[in-house]
Amino acid sequence: MPKTKDELKQSVKNQLDPDALEAQRRGTTDPVGTPNNPSHEIFTVANLVTFCRFLLTIAFLVLFVRHENRYLALALYAIAAVTDFLDGQIARRTQTVSWLGKMMDPVMDRVLLFTGVLGLILTGELPVWVAVFVIGRDAYLFLGGVILQRYRGRPIDVSYVGKIATALLMTGFSLMLLGLPRVEGLGLVNASWLPGLNGTPSCLGIFVVYLGVLFSAATAIIYTGEFFKFRREAIKAGHRIDSEF
Repeated sequence: MPKTKDELKQSVKNQLDPDALEAQRRGTTDPVGTPNNPSHEIFTVANLVTFCRFLLTIAFLVLFVRHENRYLALALYAIAAVTDFLDGQIARRTQTVSWLGKMMDPVMDRVLLFTGVLGLILTGELPVWVAVFVIGRDAYLFLGGVILQRYRGRPIDVSYVGKIATALLMTGFSLMLLGLPRVEGLGLVNASWLPGLNGTPSCLGIFVVYLGVLFSAATAIIYTGEFFKFRREAIKAGHRIDSEF
């Protein structure tokens, strides 16, 4: 673990954007607030938009779980998803890119995803094991990234398989939140925890979610292999970044 507050900050920044951190270490001449030279500002328009995304997801969850107005809930969810693009554009165009924004953006992406998943679980439309798997995989990759800093100065780059997994999960969950279209169960298995594959009629989105789970598992395997490869290389070279821990 980082020994001091400053080392903790450096470790977090390295996880968020190692290229920007390295540029600042070298004394970049880029203006403060640009992607390569994030500021330490908190109260920016972009960060306010990101915070509003959080409020929208909470409002969505309340409406969705209470079955008060599914389509209004989905409209709020869609707005929260669209503003993921908006806050980044505002930050870049107004030169207000900040470290807080870099931290909040991926966190809010996960909050948006997990809130949708939680809503589907609470309404009984999604098996609990899917949520456990998705959250467990993210926790596993996060811890692996933290440990990897002992041996490598930057996190593993996002793989195409990981991007496909995220796209499939988001698409599948979105279809399930919409609840359309519904299809007959395939009757391939006799397991209540596999809706759609058993004989239970389900939303088409569940099949997309299953594909996303498979790609997510593949991503975890790929990242694990990369972790051990970088670890072996670092140990062989006698290199270990203990100053960060």
